[in-house]
Amino acid sequence: MSNETAKTFLITGVSSGLGRAFADAALAAGHRVVGTVRHREDADAFAGRSGQARAVRLDVTDYDAVPAAIAEAERLAGPIDVLVNNAGYGHEGVLEESSLDDLQKQFAANLFGPVAVMKAVLPGMRARRRGHIVNVTSMGGFITMPGIAFYCGSKFALEGVSEALGKEVAGFGIRVTTLAPGQFRTDWAGRSMRRTERSIADYDAVMDPVRAARQAKSGYQPGDPARAAQALLALVGSDDPPARLLLGEDALALVTGKLDAMRREIDAWAPLSRSTAFSD
Repeated sequence: MSNETAKTFLITGVSSGLGRAFADAALAAGHRVVGTVRHREDADAFAGRSGQARAVRLDVTDYDAVPAAIAEAERLAGPIDVLVNNAGYGHEGVLEESSLDDLQKQFAANLFGPVAVMKAVLPGMRARRRGHIVNVTSMGGFITMPGIAFYCGSKFALEGVSEALGKEVAGFGIRVTTLAPGQFRTDWAGRSMRRTERSIADYDAVMDPVRAARQAKSGYQPGDPARAAQALLALVGSDDPPARLLLGEDALALVTGKLDAMRREIDAWAPLSRSTAFSD
């Protein structure tokens, strides 16, 4: 890849999962990649993968540290062309059993941290009149499932922020896309997920089968992270990228099914929706 076509990627959370796959694919394609990690050993391991790899230590929930981390990334690899906000985690727990602290931590990692990173890269992208921000959400940013209310809420919020931001910066040559995976073979449902202890028996019938099925499927999900990474490269290579991109047959089926159900419900209740205007 020529210097003219190579891009500088900043990818948060590259120590495992989709973040690692995204970084590996971008490096293999000849791009420069700065990956954020939280631990020194992970930083050393990532930087050792390629001469085009650089690591910056950052916990995205440490908002005050974000501007310096972005400055360090650009010092190491040059102006950021593509930001991939990937860092985050899943919280599993019935809403009534889960604490507000659980909710705050979930939103800190999945929403406030990504927003802090976006705010830090936007001035440079705006000055250069180019850039692509890719926020990794989830099919759970549009559909919902019992037991992950806080997670879905954080991803719904990131979808909304991303869509609005895309309209704000389109005139500056900056594109914003949400990347919404279905089930991929990562540690999301395994060691990476934080689970609230069960305490209310009334929820057993809803929650126990969901929790058991999610744990049983961990490591056997249908989605291939390497293929997700190739989809990311195709996305950022497009001259007309979408506002959102679903990844996986499950995401396509569940999201389109919800859209169909929403349309039926909206149509059924349309007379009541229209009844709220002043009569004059």
